[in-house]
Amino acid sequence: MTHIVKPYGDTLNDGKVQLSFALPVLTDAHGKEAARVLILSMGFDEAEITCMRDLGEGFTHFIAYASTSASVDTSKIKVKVVETPVMEMEETDLYIAEHLGREITIVGACIESDAHTVGIDAIMNMKGYNHRFGLERYQSFNAVNMGAQVASEDLLAKARELSADVILVSQVVTQKNIHIQNLTRLIELAEAEGLRDKMLFICGGPRISHELAIELGYDAGFGTGTYSTDVASYIAITLSKKQAE
Repeated sequence: MTHIVKPYGDTLNDGKVQLSFALPVLTDAHGKEAARVLILSMGFDEAEITCMRDLGEGFTHFIAYASTSASVDTSKIKVKVVETPVMEMEETDLYIAEHLGREITIVGACIESDAHTVGIDAIMNMKGYNHRFGLERYQSFNAVNMGAQVASEDLLAKARELSADVILVSQVVTQKNIHIQNLTRLIELAEAEGLRDKMLFICGGPRISHELAIELGYDAGFGTGTYSTDVASYIAITLSKKQAE
């Protein structure tokens, strides 16, 4: 059964979209018209510039509204997602005690040049994020957060030293797809050192999806809108299945 939808603004399926972009033009009537013409050249209709802001050095940021006739049949959309059910912290601890009967060691870090710990901290730190405690708070986890700008070699060395069950990697910086280069290099090193099949490799970040993670050689990927409970549940259920095999 098809289900065709269009963008929604004021009225269902009216095709209204909001656009935000910068151009190397002055913040004046000429620059505003250049932005409008650019939008129309993209195939949009009824382009209207609602805001422009001088960024300095001849650049201007624009916010605009326009209409599109494009639509999408959502019934044909297929995407890979993590399908394990999500449990609360207490449920996960009980599940691990019943199905694994041992502590799980998780080593996490922001690798290479990435200095943004907000993602890894939200998942691992005891206080967690948005009313969800981090992995350090779980009784069944030995969670080791190595912090930011950790070399892939050092992360793997720590995981080997602790006989880790899971390696958890966060990548927030994505300019020029540096996150893909970093994540690929980690997997290549793990394969070279014979560690890839001995541990779960999980990555996360604002531009990470489960589908991308699988393509890069990871077991799972978690993007925006996911929490420690999602990661913890996946780890518990996946490791218990591996142990039962």
